[in-house]
Amino acid sequence: MQILVTGCAGFIGMHVSERLLAAGHEVVGLDNMNAYYDPALKQARLVRLTPHGRFRFERLDLADRSGMARLFAAHRFERVVHLAAQAGVRYSLQNPHAYSDSNLVGFLNILEGCRHSQCPHLVYASSSSVYGANRKLPFSEHDGTDHPVSLYAATKKANELMAHTYSHLFGLPCTGLRFFTVYGPWGRPDMSLFLFTRAILEGRPIDVFNHGDMSRDFTYVDDIVEGVVRVMDRIPQPDPGAEMSQPDPALSTAPYRVYNIGNHEPVQLMQFIAILERALGRSAEKRLLPMQPGDVASTYAQTDDLRRDVGFAPNTPLEQGISAFVAWYREFYQVQ
Repeated sequence: MQILVTGCAGFIGMHVSERLLAAGHEVVGLDNMNAYYDPALKQARLVRLTPHGRFRFERLDLADRSGMARLFAAHRFERVVHLAAQAGVRYSLQNPHAYSDSNLVGFLNILEGCRHSQCPHLVYASSSSVYGANRKLPFSEHDGTDHPVSLYAATKKANELMAHTYSHLFGLPCTGLRFFTVYGPWGRPDMSLFLFTRAILEGRPIDVFNHGDMSRDFTYVDDIVEGVVRVMDRIPQPDPGAEMSQPDPALSTAPYRVYNIGNHEPVQLMQFIAILERALGRSAEKRLLPMQPGDVASTYAQTDDLRRDVGFAPNTPLEQGISAFVAWYREFYQVQ
C-alpha cells in the first residue's frame, strides 16, 4: 500500500515508518522538522529512512492548507497514519498557539485531505492525557473525557471529536489511538527517561515532581508500533450496538473507534528511577518538587478493547525497555 506517515522524523513516526517499509509498503513521510527539540536528532532519524527506495520525504507543515491539499491531490493514500503534532504538556503553557496551529488547524487539513481523496482509513495519535482529571483507574475508552487539565490534552480531545464528526458526516473511517507514556530508543529529549538519563550521566540532579508520588503506564515504542500496524488493517464499521439514548464514548453509529495503547501496568516514579539507575550503573541525585500545572498523578490503561479487536496489547517489561534505551543513548551520544 501507499501510506502517508506524518511526523516521520519524530520518535514514533520513525519507528512506524521503518516497520511499514520493512513490510514492503510505500511510505510518504511528512515532517516540518521544527526546532521544538534538537533538529539534529530528527535529522538522524530521517537518515534512517531516506535510503529506502520506497520512502519519499515531504518537508511540509500541517497548517499549510494549500500545501496539504496539493499533497493529497498528488497521491491516493490507502492509509494515513497521522502522528505529527505539537507535543508536550509543559510547552503548552508557554506556547499555546503552536498547539492550535498544529493540532487543530493541522488536523483539520488531514481530515479534509482524507475526505476529498476518499482515504479508506485514517489512524491518528491521540493521548492518555485526554483522561485529564479522571480518577477512576484504569482509564477505559468507555469513560468520559470531558475534563482535560492542559491545552495539549484539550487539543487531543478535540481531534477525537473532529474525527468523529468527519466519520459521521462523510463516512470517513477513523481510529484514534490513545498512547500512554511512550519510551524507547530514539525517544524525545523532553520526556522523563531522556531527561533523567542525560542528567544522571552528566552528574546533575533530576527533577522529581509531586515529590515522587506519581505513576505512569510506560509503554515501549515497539509495542506502540505493533498496535498501530494491527489497527491499520481493522477498518472501523458503524457499531449496531451503539445506543445513543445513553451514549458510550467508545461506541458510535459512525465508522469510528478509539483505543488505549498502554502497558496496563503502571509503575511508581521512584521505581522507574531505580530501574534506570541500575541500567546506568549510577545513582541519581533527586530534587523533589511539587506537581506541575497540567500534569496528572497517575495513568493506567485498560486495554481489553484493543486485545479483543486486534489480538494484541503491549507487554514489554520496563527493565527490558529501559535497558534498550540506555544502550541506544550511550551509542548515539558516545557516552559511558
